[in-house]
Formats: sequence, structure tokens, C-alpha cells
Amino acid sequence: MLPVASATAARRPSALSRHARAALAALMIGASVAGSAVPMPAFAKGPESLADLAERITDAVVNISASTTVETRSGGGGGRTMPQLPPGTPFEDLFEEFFNRRGNRGGEQRGENDTPRQQRKSNSLGSGFIIDAGGIVVTNNHVIGDANDIQVILSDGTKLKAEIIGKDSKIDLAVLRVKPTADRPLKAVPFGDSEKMRPGDWVVAIGNPFGLGGSVSAGIVSARGRNIESGPYDNYIQTDAAINKGNSGGPLFNMDGEVIGINTAILSPTGGSVGIGFAVPSGTAKPVIDQLREYGEVRRGWLGVRIQNVDESTAEALGLKGGAKGALIAGVDEKGPAKTAGLEVGDVITKFNGSAVKASSDLPRIVAATPVGKTVDVVVVRKGEEVTKPVTLGRLEDGEKPQLANVKQAEPESAVRQALGLNLSGITDELRKRYSIKDTVKGVVVTRVDPSSTAADKRIQAGEVIVEVGQEAVTSPADVTKRVDALKKEGRKSVLLLVASASGDVRFVALGLE
Repeated sequence: MLPVASATAARRPSALSRHARAALAALMIGASVAGSAVPMPAFAKGPESLADLAERITDAVVNISASTTVETRSGGGGGRTMPQLPPGTPFEDLFEEFFNRRGNRGGEQRGENDTPRQQRKSNSLGSGFIIDAGGIVVTNNHVIGDANDIQVILSDGTKLKAEIIGKDSKIDLAVLRVKPTADRPLKAVPFGDSEKMRPGDWVVAIGNPFGLGGSVSAGIVSARGRNIESGPYDNYIQTDAAINKGNSGGPLFNMDGEVIGINTAILSPTGGSVGIGFAVPSGTAKPVIDQLREYGEVRRGWLGVRIQNVDESTAEALGLKGGAKGALIAGVDEKGPAKTAGLEVGDVITKFNGSAVKASSDLPRIVAATPVGKTVDVVVVRKGEEVTKPVTLGRLEDGEKPQLANVKQAEPESAVRQALGLNLSGITDELRKRYSIKDTVKGVVVTRVDPSSTAADKRIQAGEVIVEVGQEAVTSPADVTKRVDALKKEGRKSVLLLVASASGDVRFVALGLE
């Protein structure tokens, strides 16, 4: 159907003069002739058939049926079931009393042991694949959840009961074990190198979409390194191969029949495939799977820092050569490996164990994949100079909540000064009470923010505390003014502030000095 404007114009040929129509006709004929003379552009052509590849690998792909059975308390009275309420809800006792009273026709209070119980069963369907013919199966953690009955269904319909070897919610992976039968040997598929995959490479997805059973779809790698904010280690392969509900946990193959990804998520407003699917790269998944097989759990490295991204203004303020890069340390755990190694708030980590840290999101993945107890070199930029620190990693699960780095204290001033679009004041007892500032937070309190200033754009708010200016501690408005003036004389175009919330959480904010 034509848009209204186009359809209206199409009904008015008289709007053009006879000469104009003739010229237009000549132009159209000329375009047609020219078009026939110029060769058509070449389009990308996929493999002629994927049938041989699919036939070779399909038997290693399985369906996963996970069932969870829980007991629910019935209130009787025609089989009514009490609603499942969150534990501790203020209405829990009220609903329980109401349903017990409705179900007790004799008017007597039922004891807990007399309350009829019912079993409620929920099922989920997903996909998986065999990586060891001895019976090792990989799928997504969210496919099995807290299931107490898991079945692996082979391509010929054979059902095998599965046990959980281990699972990891952060990468969304689970490893299962089944016992193969003598008359039905299992077929396994190998992992490939996801780092070799490039946008435009052909891939094949096999799984169990909508519970239909083994289905093959093909497409290309659309992008790499996607962060969809599903967890701290996001590093997805994006593909346009059709992935739907039920494909979760299934493999994404390269053209050699190697698993280079595990299909995990889709982006879709409809619930079906719109050509945007995400797979955990094999390079991320394989170390996790190896640890789950060996230990039944994942043992991740722990550095003990809180980090944030480096933008262009922050890079300029820090004197970083090469622009915005690395992970800026905004907090150091007092009991963590980073503190012991001498890493400091304001350091920018640019390299970890030989791997470049291009953005802050790179660091958690690299650290987590490094063996616990290993000593590695960490390269940081500190006040414009590169410094290398050897760090012996701890274990992530042993880590405690990060603490703020200690800052030099001084007596506060009560004078209010203007700087950077901010009204500043030394911290007084009255201001601590007004803004609920914790006693452990030291620095210069912001009492007002000019709404037209860059500080407002960067979401600095009244009640927040400036701890450092240009990586030097401040305890009075005069300290802030003095440091800002010094940076201007050095030719700096921006200044880096370490800003603490009233509760003590800190972040870095870069503000322009022009």
C-alpha cells in the first residue's frame, strides 16, 4: 500500500507539462538503458548447502527438559491453593488464616500437619550439546535453574536422566553428566577458537526452538564483544542466525563443525527472532566449563578494586597518552591483593598479565579468567607515568566489600567559595546532619550546583563531597581553588575530581576548565 502522499501524487499526471513529461520519460528510458549496460553489483553468497555439515554435527546436539516440583499448601474448599507470596510479606499470615478458614468447613483450626499439601510442577525446555562421548553435556544455567529432574533428549528421542556437575550464573553455563547406553553411543563436538571469528563469517545454530525439536538455522557473525548488561563478564558474539526461545544452551558452529559460541539470549520486542541473537564465546566458556568439570564450581581471580570507565575528559585530566583507555581505579579494598601490591585510587590500569585493558569492562573478564594465587604484572598510569606492579591474585568468593582508600585529613573551613559551577564548604556538623554524610567521609562538601554548569551535566549534586582534585586530597574550599588554579597554569583543559556520595561511595568526574 502506497503512503497517502505518494498515492495522491500518482493520480495527478496533469500536474506536469507535456514537455516535462517527455523529458522525464526520456530520463527514465535512459536510466533503464544505462542500467542494463552496467553490470549488477556482486552480493555475498553463502555456502551452496549446509546439509553435509548439519548431518555431521546434529547428533551431538540435545534437547534439555528440566522439571521443578515444589510443594504448595492447599486451603481445601474445592481444591483452592493459597497464593505463593514472597517470604516475609506483611499479608502472608492474613492470607494463610483466610484460606485455612475457608477450607475448614467444620470451623475448627487446622494444625500445620493436617494442612493438605499439593505438588506444583514447572517445566522448561532448552538445548545443549555433548562435549565428551563419556556423557558430558553443556547448556545454559537458566535452562536448568533449580530443577530437581533433568532429562537429556538425544536426536533419536532417547531420554537420559542427567545430574548436575556444576553451574555458573555469572556466565550462565551449566555442565551435566548422563550415562550413555551400550546400544546408543554418544557423539561429541569440539570447541573452536572464537577469537578467530570475524563479523561476516558464516555460522550455524542448532537447537530446540519453541520445543519443536532439532532445528538448523544459519547466518553470520554480526558483531563481537557485545555488552548487553546481563552480568559482569559480558562479551557476546552477536549473530543473525535465527535463535528463538528454546535455543538457549545450544551450540553456535563455525563452518568446520566446531562450537565457537553457546546461544544464550535474544533481543526481541516480539519474543521471536528478529535477527539479533547473542552467544557466549567459546573462549569465555571453555575455562569456566573446565573448572566446573574439575571442581564443581568456578574459582575466579580477585584483584580487589572498584573501577570505572575513562572518557576523553578524564584521559586529558590524567595526562593519559593515546586518549581514553584503561580502567580507572575508584576504590581499593583494604584487605585485597591490589592494596597489598600498592595500587592506588586514581591509577589507570592499562595492561593486566600481558593483556591490554582497552575499557573498564575488559578488566573483570581478564582478572576472573586468571588462576587464583598467580602473580601477574599490572601496568598502571599514575600521574602521567607508567608503573608496573606485581600482584598476587586472591579468590573472588573470598573477597569482602570494597573499602574506600584512606585520604589525608585536615581541619575544615566554613567559608563558601565558588569554583567549577559549585558552591563549596568545609564539612561542619550541621552539614553532616543536613546531608546525612557519614563520619568516615572527608573532604569538601558541595552545597549548590549551578544548573547550567558542566558539573550539573555530570550529575554532581548538593550533599556530595569532593575528596580529591587533580589526584590531590582537599579538605577546604581554598584547597580546591588552589589546585584548580595550579592545573590551569599547567595548561590543563580539564580537572579530575574524586567525588564521594554521602554514604561514602566514590567516583571520578572530569570537568572542563575553559
